[in-house]
Amino acid sequence: MIPAPTDLVIRHAHVLDPGTGLDGVTDVRLTGGRIAEVGGNLRGARELDADGLHLFPGFVDVHAHWRTPGREDEETIETGSASAAAGGFTGVVMMPNTDPVVDSPVVVSGLARRIERESRVRARISAALHVGLKGERLTEMRLLKEAGAFCVSDDGLGTASAGILRNGMTYARSAGLPLILHCEDHTLATGVVHEGVAASLAGLPGSPAGAEDVATATALILAAETGATTHITHVSTALSAALVAFFRDRASVTADTTPHHLTLTDDLVSTLEGLYRVNPPLRPDADRAGVGEALRAGVLDFVATDHAPHASEEKELPLEEAAPGFLGHETAFAALYSELVLTGKLTLHRLVEAMSCAPGRWVGEGGRLAVGETADLALVDLSERWTVDSGTMISRSSNSPYLGRTLTGRVVGTIVGGELVHDRTGAKLGTRG
Repeated sequence: MIPAPTDLVIRHAHVLDPGTGLDGVTDVRLTGGRIAEVGGNLRGARELDADGLHLFPGFVDVHAHWRTPGREDEETIETGSASAAAGGFTGVVMMPNTDPVVDSPVVVSGLARRIERESRVRARISAALHVGLKGERLTEMRLLKEAGAFCVSDDGLGTASAGILRNGMTYARSAGLPLILHCEDHTLATGVVHEGVAASLAGLPGSPAGAEDVATATALILAAETGATTHITHVSTALSAALVAFFRDRASVTADTTPHHLTLTDDLVSTLEGLYRVNPPLRPDADRAGVGEALRAGVLDFVATDHAPHASEEKELPLEEAAPGFLGHETAFAALYSELVLTGKLTLHRLVEAMSCAPGRWVGEGGRLAVGETADLALVDLSERWTVDSGTMISRSSNSPYLGRTLTGRVVGTIVGGELVHDRTGAKLGTRG
């Protein structure tokens, strides 16, 4: 549950918001859960000294699996939201491939009640595009929206039939619901890793990049035809990114990619470790670079983590048998800052835009640090170096592809509605009366 807001002044932080043009050391006053003042030498009854830290609009993750209902051994709303808060995320969209699938009003309304009680951050519900995510019969989208669904998605499986996808887009548009689409042609995606040199050397069955590209092209063509508000998630190939670029002015379309597709490649499959199985699979460096350039140029609008917790027994298997998916919340900013910003491939402004401002606009809340806006913020120490350790993960699972890696940049405080919901600030940010 998000705590009731109280007044707070954050002093001496380097405030950065690409959306409003803020970029410099200043003070920020939070009152009643909103941003009341920015600038000047502010004082208050409660103060946080943020000298040496950066203050960003809170990150927003439009793609996360919190495994509730059905697999609370892997993640719960409580642990998922705590993990999100630890990564600086103040807003999250939960995917529907749970057990049971989020495909009926009763499941949506029940999930909404649990979110209200248990979530530390603002969580939104994505309902299923089709019943059971089986790609056959469409869900009752108007009723799902009335029950509390924010959007609909086929994530986890995709939609095999172009006809069903077209009908789903038409229905979603009439219901006023955006779509989040997992683009994958299952007649092509028959392997467990990317089909290429790394797969051949490891002796693993691969799926061609075309499995994503063909489905992406189909989705974009149908989005242009139907006018549905469509978001393409976890773009992982350079060609799919180019297709998004072609359709940006032809359809109501946005797209994201993930931290792991921006920072890792399919060379990791040579380990044969189940930890590195993910869907879509890790790609060769040329795709990683192409997707990264598309993010830099704004062709891909933002980053989403595809946070996918798995029990250890599902990942500590040979790669062919392991469940696909990585944790994402707690390492997203640090991985991207370390691998892209510090190497000069992406500016800090663009990273904050991609993690805060753009996804905030998409969900309709957050992502702005301006007077009158919701006080959802992330405090980050850009100088802190830390090693990703399964023993210190806040998620109930530990399947991070960055385990053992030393990253630079760490979220030390997350504020939702004016209150600290994650606090590693210690002496540096002592609360003063």
